[in-house]
Amino acid sequence: MKAFGKILGLGLLGLLLIIVALGFALTHLFDPNDYKDEIRELARKKAHVELTLNGDIGWSLFPWLGLELHEASIATLNNPKQPFADLQMLGLSVRVLPLLRREVQMSDVRVEGLNLTLVRDPHGHGNWEDIGKPLPEQNASAATAPAEPSEAPAPAKGDANERAVKLDIDSLTVNNARVQFTDEQSGRSYGAESIQLSTGPVHDGVSTPIKASAFVSASEPNIKARTELVGDLRFDRKLKRYSLEDMRLSGETSGEPTAGKTVTFAAQGQVLADLGADVASWTGLKVSANQLRALGELNLRDLSSTPQISGALSIAQFNLRTFLDGIGHPLPATADANAFAKLELVTRLEGSPTAIALPDLAVKLDDSSFTGRVAIEDFAKQALRVQLKGDKFDADRYLPAKSEEAKGAKAARQAEVQQQEATAVAGAGSTPLPSAPTQVAWSTDKLLPVDRLRALDLQADLSFGALTLDKLPITDAHLQASGQGGLLTLQTLRGGLYNGSFEAKGTVDVRPAVPQLGVNTQITRVPVEHFIKRDTPDQAPPVKGLLTLSSDLTASGNSQKALVDTLNGNASFTITDGVLVNANLEQQLCQAIATLNRKQLSGEPRAKDTPFQELRGTLVVRNGVASNPDLKVRIPGLTVNGHGDVDLRVLGMDYGIGVLVEGDQRAMPDPACQVNERYVGVELPLRCRGPLELGAKACRLDKDGLGKVAAKLAGNRLKDKIDEKLDEKLGDKVSPELKDALKGLFKR
Repeated sequence: MKAFGKILGLGLLGLLLIIVALGFALTHLFDPNDYKDEIRELARKKAHVELTLNGDIGWSLFPWLGLELHEASIATLNNPKQPFADLQMLGLSVRVLPLLRREVQMSDVRVEGLNLTLVRDPHGHGNWEDIGKPLPEQNASAATAPAEPSEAPAPAKGDANERAVKLDIDSLTVNNARVQFTDEQSGRSYGAESIQLSTGPVHDGVSTPIKASAFVSASEPNIKARTELVGDLRFDRKLKRYSLEDMRLSGETSGEPTAGKTVTFAAQGQVLADLGADVASWTGLKVSANQLRALGELNLRDLSSTPQISGALSIAQFNLRTFLDGIGHPLPATADANAFAKLELVTRLEGSPTAIALPDLAVKLDDSSFTGRVAIEDFAKQALRVQLKGDKFDADRYLPAKSEEAKGAKAARQAEVQQQEATAVAGAGSTPLPSAPTQVAWSTDKLLPVDRLRALDLQADLSFGALTLDKLPITDAHLQASGQGGLLTLQTLRGGLYNGSFEAKGTVDVRPAVPQLGVNTQITRVPVEHFIKRDTPDQAPPVKGLLTLSSDLTASGNSQKALVDTLNGNASFTITDGVLVNANLEQQLCQAIATLNRKQLSGEPRAKDTPFQELRGTLVVRNGVASNPDLKVRIPGLTVNGHGDVDLRVLGMDYGIGVLVEGDQRAMPDPACQVNERYVGVELPLRCRGPLELGAKACRLDKDGLGKVAAKLAGNRLKDKIDEKLDEKLGDKVSPELKDALKGLFKR
């Protein structure tokens, strides 16, 4: 037995020596470069590709089956003169004996100067689709040729994994590779250049360190980026499980989407794709872009059908305005230049290829905090759904900043009002009526982003503990709005306001060329002075009191001026428990009575303001001018009626006021302001004209109307004297009925 074993060992050693000698002879005596034409022909017939070998072929046989190609290119048979791939050098080697066990054990694989060009023609056909396909003539001849015996049946699925080829590579290196894809249908192209790839040993179930870098680009939109990827690749082909551990992707990009500005980005985490379980995940997610920093995790399921995403995301506080400016999308100027300075976010994620939702959303924007849900239910339709609850929000800070033109118009109007106010105060009511204002009170700046609103599909439900809107502090505010197809509907905007309440409803229709607006407003017992605040804090409003207002108005246009110029509708108002500030209406009325009495007032006015119990009326608005035919004011000792117009375009008024007075009712009345019985039922006229900001300070005695009153009083005095004479002459000589008849003759 020992001799037999020795003989067998010597036999195997001899066989091995023969194989080595044969390999040496083949690699040294046989030169594959002499057979390039045969190799190209074999590639045409078997692989159906056009192989061009411009460089030398190096090879080895045993124990490594090695191959080294230089200056090679591959084209399809349909277009043999335009290679879709070429390379400067490809070097690889495979152990021969493990191949017999269906194991691929390779040494270092090296690729130099790979250039891959992929093109989709105007008909949608890609040049890569013809790889390995014979020419049409070959297909036709194959169809007429007798059928060859069918190949052996494929192995059953049950033992497919058992017969899978085992892959074992010492390392893989790719230097200076390039990939270019051109879509002639869309006119777009994408490319990756200077591709560098290096790996450690590649084995099933073992982590393989990899490092890759490239410069990528796209034509539409024009964009360029430098990227670098490192991590540990691990795969198990039996389980169809692939992971990239400790992945770190970094780089920078610039181009049209960022307006030429450079954005530095980075991402890291653990990436896993389990195709057997049809799931994928990205845990330990860390993402940064310029100063933005985010943490979270992402999970995908149903990869083979309709992928569904879930996860969580947390974005640390950052300056949104600075960030958007850094990526080429600056925010428009806002009323507060510090708005959008602080933003942070925490949320869960849910989504699909067509939608995404942020449930359990918590956002902090500047000094405000919000919780709720935001979702885009359909990317194609831009279907936005918002449900948020905020603690406080100052909307005025985020409104567009006024243009220089609007600021100039406002300044001109303020100067006009101040000039007339100074005259009115200096004259103490004795000066001529102020002139009607001429300066437009409204801005021509664009209000609505019409194009965006036309494409908007919105449903919003917002509530705020405190909302500031147009400098008005609204408590427990609630807003519900929707928009679709260019029609926006405000279902409600309601809340508390200075211990009163308000509610507004309306529509904005941007489907026509000129936007159309409609609004219905209800205000209940809100101090009116807060709606007519002066621009300077030290100036008091012209009137105070509790306002109740109901209005139904329409307008068209896309600026304040256009909306006011086209304002139409109806309104009714009541102001109770009010005061006409810095307006001594009593003094002006006493002046009128003294004038009728042909006397001079002997005292100074004792009151600075004029209180009233109620002021009410209705308005009919036509093209920015509100007509008020039934103004009524209840003032202790007075009855006031009026009618006139309010020109909302310039915020001016022109009123005729009639006052029924009782005279000076003080304990020590001014003798010139006493009302005798001749004045009972006589209405004293006032005229009010000028800016609304002046209030009652713009009112003067109507001298023309006062002359008519004087004439009427003179007629009454004459009638009284006639009556006295008749009483003296007739005495008791005639009956009372006849006496009254005679007096009636003088009334005609």
